[in-house]
Formats: sequence, structure tokens, C-alpha cells
Amino acid sequence: MSESLILGLGGLIALVGLIAFRIPIAYAMILVGGIGTMLINGPALVFSQLKTLAYGQFSIYDLSVVPMFILMGAIASKTGLSKALFRAANAWLGWMPGGTAMAAIAGCAGFGAVCGSSLATASTMGKVALPELRRYNYSGALATGTLAAGGVLGILIPPSVVLIIYAIIVEANIVTMFMAAFLPGILAVILFLLTIAIYVAIWPESGPKGGKPERAEFIEATIGMIPVLIIFGLVIGGIYAGLFNPTPAASVGVFLVVIFGLLQRNLSWQGFREAILETASTTGMIYLILLGAELLKIFMSRSGLPQEAALWVANSGLTPMIVMVILLVSLILLGCLMDSLSMILLVIPFFWPVLVEVNGGIYQGADGAGYGMSTEELKIWFGILALIVVELGLITPPVGMNVFVISSLAKDVPMIETFKGVLPFFIAEIIRVVLLVAFPILTLWLPRLLQ
Repeated sequence: MSESLILGLGGLIALVGLIAFRIPIAYAMILVGGIGTMLINGPALVFSQLKTLAYGQFSIYDLSVVPMFILMGAIASKTGLSKALFRAANAWLGWMPGGTAMAAIAGCAGFGAVCGSSLATASTMGKVALPELRRYNYSGALATGTLAAGGVLGILIPPSVVLIIYAIIVEANIVTMFMAAFLPGILAVILFLLTIAIYVAIWPESGPKGGKPERAEFIEATIGMIPVLIIFGLVIGGIYAGLFNPTPAASVGVFLVVIFGLLQRNLSWQGFREAILETASTTGMIYLILLGAELLKIFMSRSGLPQEAALWVANSGLTPMIVMVILLVSLILLGCLMDSLSMILLVIPFFWPVLVEVNGGIYQGADGAGYGMSTEELKIWFGILALIVVELGLITPPVGMNVFVISSLAKDVPMIETFKGVLPFFIAEIIRVVLLVAFPILTLWLPRLLQ
């Protein structure tokens, strides 16, 4: 083994150790990437890179969409959009067994389509839906488990900040990634609704029926959802139809959410100021992680570790499908230890060369011919799969950030009960992963159709 490979492995071990000691992932990557590159090529290269690297990373036009979508979600959480969504969904679904929990899932999906953040979706919808779930005497496990699981919809249903970052890393088209995420996102909602239906069929007392709304109340609640449909339709529909690029679309979304908040008189100057500060803080954190990831990528590339890993896989005798399963299971395990954005930035430089090496062998017909997935389509397909298994880390112990968010809102429900309530949704997510692996067309059909 060459000296550079040994340094690469040592750097990887050091990075995991720093993360284990709770060093922020951005600082850990900057430290390991900078020192590792110095040891291989000397300090002059690192200082030369630092002179232009930050500007080169942050001046990418596509990256400007990130703060705009974060701002749109931050303002949306201040304007009462979540209440309107949940009220409309509850009017349609609340009368069924488990209907209020189903309404919470539908509300999470709708808010995720405006917000793009899993933690924000879980937190905002938790505050809105939890009182209603308690009012109808839902079990603590089902109520909190539903909200924790519903929050993960925000990471995949467009617009998703993590999806945008993934597209930038692998140089995929953001619009195409949004198209690819649409059907898997709808599939998640359907599977979650079925999960609740099965849950309350087995334990009827856990999810009682809600009351049927009066006709006037039903109409009023349904009308209240129209602004959300307009915002989503103009932003995401405009992107799909080619009316906007993602950044102008996000700007339109911010404008519409602000107008909605002002018309509803739910957006105060204080709330707007908090949304701006929250956006600045979150964007700064993301940009610093991106800088650290780029430094780490330079180090790892010069060490030859990713290329050596791809070569080892090619010569290992493992079938491409087994390699794919190993990669996905690795992502699930890593998701238990770190946040989704950090994990995507950390593992993609290692996993991508391996995937390129095995592409064409993952799906083969009787004549040995490949499935016909180009490298560009592989980026899309694996990106959606990666984000789904990253989602699982948000509801899996010991980290399970969504579970912690919901537990902070429902202090009377033991965390173990929330994890029990999340388990059926975890199984539903595994089923979704199996379906998308077995049938890539579920991911690729809409991009192929619209292009």
C-alpha cells in the first residue's frame, strides 16, 4: 500500500474520530482535508487552494437557490401556512379511523413542498397537529411517530435543499432532480397513509375517528388550502414547465409567501427578521460544510483512496446489485450518526467512483446487456435513493433528529414510545427503497418524459 493511500485511510479514521468527539463536521473536514493535503503535496498547494477555493465554490450561480428556498421555508413557518394545510387535510381525512394522523402526513407533505427542510417540517407541523391528535385521544406512539416520520417528507419532496446540494456535487441538473423526486415523494405519502390505515386496523383504540366537519367549515378549510396550491404550482410547476430556472422560481416563492403572510396578517416585522437571521445562519453553515467537503475531496482525490476503493470493488467478485445494497445499508448506518447534508457531502466522493465502476451491471437481461441507464441517469437514480435512506437516519436511533424534535414538543410521551411509533413508517420506507431499486423507472420516468 502506497504512502498516500495510508494517509488517506488515516485521514478518514481521523475524520470519524473528530465527528465522534462532536467536532462540527465542517471544521472536521477542513482540518482533515487541509492537513492531509499538506502532508501529500506540501503547504504551498493548500494555501494556493484556499486563496481561490471559497470564491470558486460560493460564486456558483446554482448555489444561489439554496438561501432563497431556505428563506421561503423560514417565512412560510411564520405565516400560518401549516395551519391552513392541516385544517384542510383534516377536513378531508379526519372522519376516518386514523384520519387525523393521515391529515398530519398530508400536511407534512404539503408544507415540505414549500419548506424543503425535514426538521422545520417536523417542528412546524408538530406544533399544529399534536394538539388535535391529543384532542382525539390518539396513542402517544402513533401521534408522535406519525409527526416524526412525516417530517422526513421535507427532504425529498421538491424543493429540497439537500437534493439541490447533491445535484451541485455530482453536476446533475437541479430541475431534472426535482422531476425525479416527484413520484418517489408521492409514493412515500401513499405508503405512510397505508401504514396508518393498517396500524389503526390492528390497534383501533390508537387512532379514533374524528368528527365530520359541517359543510361550511369543510368549504372554508378547503379554500384555505388554495394559497398553498398556488405557491407550489407556480414555483415547482413553473420549474417543470420551463418558465423559471430554480433561483428565479425560489425568488417568486419568497415573494408569494410574503404576500400570503401580509394578507393573512400573520407575518410581523419581528417574524420576518427572525426568518432572515435563520436563513443567514443556516446558509452560512451549509456553505462552510461545502468548503470543508471540497478540501476533503481534494485530499482524498490526491491520496487515491476513492479510486482504489472503486478498483477493489471491481475486482472483488461481488455482483453489482450486492454492491448497491452495501452502499445503501452503509448510508442508513451513517445516517444514525450524522445529519443528512453532512453525510451526502462526505460519502458521495467515495461512493460515486464505485457506482460508475459497476454501472451497467446492476440490471442485466438474459443476454447480459445492461439496463440502459446512462451515467447521467445513474446520478439521478442513486441521488433519490441516497436521500431516501438518509431520511431514515432522521427517525433512527441513536440520533433520530426528528424524534428529538417531536419529543421536545410532546414531553409527556417517552422517547421509546416515539421510536415504537416510528417503526412501522421505517418499514414503509424500506419497502419504498426496495421498489425504487427493483423498478428504476419509478424515478426516471418523469425526467425521461419531460425531456
